[in-house]
Amino acid sequence: MEPTGNGVVFKTNLPPEKVKQLVDVLRNIYDPEIPINVYDLGLIREIALGDDGTLRIVMTLTAVGCPVSSSLANEVGLAVQSVVPEAKDVEVDVDFERPWDPTQMTPEGREMFKAIYGYDIVEQYLRQQQELAQ
Repeated sequence: MEPTGNGVVFKTNLPPEKVKQLVDVLRNIYDPEIPINVYDLGLIREIALGDDGTLRIVMTLTAVGCPVSSSLANEVGLAVQSVVPEAKDVEVDVDFERPWDPTQMTPEGREMFKAIYGYDIVEQYLRQQQELAQ
């Protein structure tokens, strides 16, 4: 298991160039509410290629009850299948148990957010968490 900067865990024996292609294709899929791609937003939790040939993606959403959860998961599945055609099956599981928060964004995603909205959401989130803890 190799965690990346935003916490994505790759459980696969795919070559590094194939992993880069997976990340690149995920960077072309955008969250419908926050105009940042699903990878840099931190929505992708795990990418695993099982011994049975099943490519499994675990992702989350920015909001529980997101009306596009199934269509976004389908879009992710189709995109990664195009990069790993040797996968016998692709499963995309949406993890609702561990909610998303801004600290899961990549540094690039954080900068994108700042450029779009004019403030650092991670700093704001951490400040709010600190205030709630007092």
